[in-house]
Amino acid sequence: MTSTTTAGRRGRRGLRRTVIALVTGAVAATSAIAAAPAASAATPTGTRSLATVLAADGHAFDRNWYDFDIVDAAVAAVLKAKPSSPVSVLADGSVPLTAFLPNDRAFQVLAADVTHRWYRSESQVFTAVAGLGIDTVEQVLLYHVVPGATITSRQALRSDGAELQTALPGATFRVDVLSRWFPIVRLVDNDRNDINPFLVPSKLDLNAGNVQIAHGISFVLRPADL
Repeated sequence: MTSTTTAGRRGRRGLRRTVIALVTGAVAATSAIAAAPAASAATPTGTRSLATVLAADGHAFDRNWYDFDIVDAAVAAVLKAKPSSPVSVLADGSVPLTAFLPNDRAFQVLAADVTHRWYRSESQVFTAVAGLGIDTVEQVLLYHVVPGATITSRQALRSDGAELQTALPGATFRVDVLSRWFPIVRLVDNDRNDINPFLVPSKLDLNAGNVQIAHGISFVLRPADL
């Protein structure tokens, strides 16, 4: 019992340290947004899909917690179980959309929050997330997709207070621009008790020039109180 309690305390301390580091890092590093290449003013016409972008480094898990292996695996799992799922839009590069992609660390924090366990590998995190059920995973993924619009990071900085309609019917989240001078953008979801994600400065305008664009975010958006 003592060892279990000690492990639990260590896990909680690790979770707190990670959350603090993620939030601090998101705020401290936002000056990098200003240095990022400006999005082209021209209307994007490319048709490379975000599914192609996610699969570019293969479908294997690794030790880099700041890429998108888990969201890639989640998309594949949903489409394997439900080939006609609306998530399939991510594989159709002709359909304009904007996706806000949680990195692997974001899913690690979500898994710990939901299961009260701290998982040390991406494969363990994915197993925990998949354990929520394929329908739940599908809903969470759809909540990160804004259909019909190619929203660049530059446009996001000019969208304070905007309510974005997601691919999950009836579900929205709000854009909260905390600073345009030291660009800090937070996304406010439907779980009022969690820490809302920030755009990650080094992961903006992924797939730029195509009608499907993505931005990395520091936590998982939650369509409901999880």
